[in-house]
Amino acid sequence: MAILGNTYLQLIDMMKRADEPLYGIVEALARLNPFMKDANVLTCNQGTKHKSLIRTGLPAVSWGALYQGIAQGKSTTAEVEDTTGFVEGLSPVDERLLALYGDKAAAVRMSEANAFFEAISQAVESAIWYSNVNINGKQFHGLAPRYNSLSNPNVVNGGGSGSDNTSIWIVTHGDQQTSVLVPENIKAGIQREDMGRQRVLDGNGNPFYVKEEKFSQHLGIGVKDWRYNARVPNIDVSDVISGTTKVNPLLRKAYYRLQGRRSYQIDMPGQFNPGNTVIYMNKTLLEALDAEGTNAAGTDNFVRLKPMEIQGEEVQSWRGIPIRETDALLNTESLVA
Repeated sequence: MAILGNTYLQLIDMMKRADEPLYGIVEALARLNPFMKDANVLTCNQGTKHKSLIRTGLPAVSWGALYQGIAQGKSTTAEVEDTTGFVEGLSPVDERLLALYGDKAAAVRMSEANAFFEAISQAVESAIWYSNVNINGKQFHGLAPRYNSLSNPNVVNGGGSGSDNTSIWIVTHGDQQTSVLVPENIKAGIQREDMGRQRVLDGNGNPFYVKEEKFSQHLGIGVKDWRYNARVPNIDVSDVISGTTKVNPLLRKAYYRLQGRRSYQIDMPGQFNPGNTVIYMNKTLLEALDAEGTNAAGTDNFVRLKPMEIQGEEVQSWRGIPIRETDALLNTESLVA
């Protein structure tokens, strides 16, 4: 019977919530997935996989002269395949418990649904950064395994050591840069499906009935042009907190590794789309960056970070690039060599 307390919503769980309206529960861990707020979504072109053709070399050209021929040449390309994966969960609630709440039964189920939304959101965001299909084939390939070597020109060494390291990311979202992949005929985002009345067994093998809901999200990550992203790994968190490592210089180095940062590129039919560039870091680094950007001793109290509005939400920006705070970026990353 011990299994019930771990997998089924109990009356005692509802009693703990009695002092709060069911719709008013505040999730202590609640946060929307910041990456998904900015994501460019593409439908997979190969079922649950997406193939991209990436140019790897330009054709040779030469200066010409009158009465001389033109040398022939061609570009070279490579095909890259990205996979998707799905995360899911089941929410069974004893129908006798729902009967006790009468017309508030829908609120009971919504209370549990919110927790599943949060759990899936956190699992997906962690996978976006760290998932490695070579380690777990059920998942998709995240960003960190793609930018996991200091020999990559777009990986800037943060200079840290030990085990308390984190990363800053600059990601450009767009069809030609980085996209969230969704299989054909699958809706983007978290899906909630009512599975109806289900017969289940308790720990002693005795049957009872629940109302069940299924939650799932199916997605992957595709990077068509790696030059439009940059990572700063090996940032020693304790050094940042103590002030011996500055965030601004690291951001500046990563910024100048980016392709397509020039503002004169415009999106025209048949022309290149520069995409939407966003900076991601965790709360520790954002606080340190904010501290560096404020000249409290100056008479003008100059602030380098400027607030900007994205779809009604105020966020900080650096050089006009919005900054998203995400606790999915850990302070315990392994060193990148």
